[in-house]
Amino acid sequence: MTEYILGIDVGTSGTKADLFDLLGNVIAGASREYPLSQPRNDWAEQDPEDWADAVIQAVSEVVKKSGVNALQIRGVGLTGQMHGLVMLDAQGEVLRPAILWCDQRTKAECEEINRIVGAQRYVQLAANPPMPGFTAPKILWVKKHEPQVFDRCRHILLPKDYIRYRLTGEFATEVSDASGTGLLDVPRRCWSREILEKLEIPEAYLGKVYESPEVTGKITAGAAQRTGLAAGTIVAGGAGDNAAAAVGTGVICDGRAFTTIGTSGVVFAHSDAMRMDTQGRVHTFCCAVPGKWHVMGVTQSAGLSLKWFRDQFCAKEIETARGMGVDPYVLMDQQAEKVPYGANRLIYLPYLMGERSPHPDSDCRGVFFGLSAVHTRQDMLRAVMEGVIYSLCDCTDVLREMNIAPTQMRACGGGAASFLWRQMLADALGCEVVTTAGGEGACLGAAILAGVGAGLYTSVEQGCEAAVRINAPQKPVSQNHKLIQPYYAVYKSLYPSLKEAYGRLASI
Repeated sequence: MTEYILGIDVGTSGTKADLFDLLGNVIAGASREYPLSQPRNDWAEQDPEDWADAVIQAVSEVVKKSGVNALQIRGVGLTGQMHGLVMLDAQGEVLRPAILWCDQRTKAECEEINRIVGAQRYVQLAANPPMPGFTAPKILWVKKHEPQVFDRCRHILLPKDYIRYRLTGEFATEVSDASGTGLLDVPRRCWSREILEKLEIPEAYLGKVYESPEVTGKITAGAAQRTGLAAGTIVAGGAGDNAAAAVGTGVICDGRAFTTIGTSGVVFAHSDAMRMDTQGRVHTFCCAVPGKWHVMGVTQSAGLSLKWFRDQFCAKEIETARGMGVDPYVLMDQQAEKVPYGANRLIYLPYLMGERSPHPDSDCRGVFFGLSAVHTRQDMLRAVMEGVIYSLCDCTDVLREMNIAPTQMRACGGGAASFLWRQMLADALGCEVVTTAGGEGACLGAAILAGVGAGLYTSVEQGCEAAVRINAPQKPVSQNHKLIQPYYAVYKSLYPSLKEAYGRLASI
């Protein structure tokens, strides 16, 4: 009997489910979108029920489309957006909308954490400074501003772990996603009792922590009826979206790295040893390979910047694309390709939602620098794409300072589908950029972890060897690499020059 594994990715814009065979081939896939709410400036929330509905619909469609017997689906792996705060009452009911990773309301709570725990001590335990996107300051915000909600809270989950609860009835998480809460002792890979006690967050509210390939529960009869999966199918720990994408792209050993250009942008490098940036410019988390870690830089508004530009300025491309039956981004690429590197001396800072790496600053905002009467909409589009690449290079520079110097960058996420954006990345970094043959990234990674949990693979490494294949590399053009450097130098100088002004603007 042929065996299959299912990966579910609970993303920010939607949920995707893919069914794979053990060689990593996609048998069937489906996705569902849902809205993001921004009730105030800097806030970002979603209804967890929307995630659950999307998962049920997507998985049901996959099972139906695949035509396989549900008993042949041996394991389910979960991945998704990190850091989101889901609060449940004693009956397991959602108490308020989930506060998402890109929400920036908790600057004061981050300062409070440093005051209570001690900034240096906190980094020793959590391996990262507290940041507005993380889960811990969100909990303190609810405690302070919505005490009636906190008083009723009995369970605190991350987005994918809420789906785990809905599928299995278990309250659990795993080390990679838990690292992004700011409550995990990252070196020891367990909840930090010291942090929890000092912040007065009951450990009982948090799920049991597993390694990513471990079995965390089984599909219940009710979930089986709603999804078409077989009751008793194992659900593995899974991983946060980036840790899962690392598995799905084969970044599971020293010397390998990948870049995600999704809603946010990520530069991710595997590390067999525990390494930290003492300045807090990049994050150190547990990775999905048991006993290993990764170092990661995150730019908040990568694909989000291009989506913002599309929605605000590309109505013509959207209308034309609809008539042609193609994605508007294809036409936008064609427009941007007409503009030379440097966008005719126009530089974009992609700080639409504040920033995390290498500038942990919730006050900074997007900028077009050098704008003049000669610039066109095409120049601005090109500048947006280049600005995102510069931000990813800025993160990579920090990794190089830490003696993590990848010679090849693997690319995934929606933006990685763009040949132009990949070439920009190769030229800016001065190294090869490759994509995986399936292009499924996080979903495949989650499925591989489920395969390990179900005993279909002996290890994460063996699962990657069996299921991950890469395409021919996209090589940098040395002349372009040299051409980019002066513009990149100006880009790097802008944040330090504007930092004080950002703070003043935020205080008005």
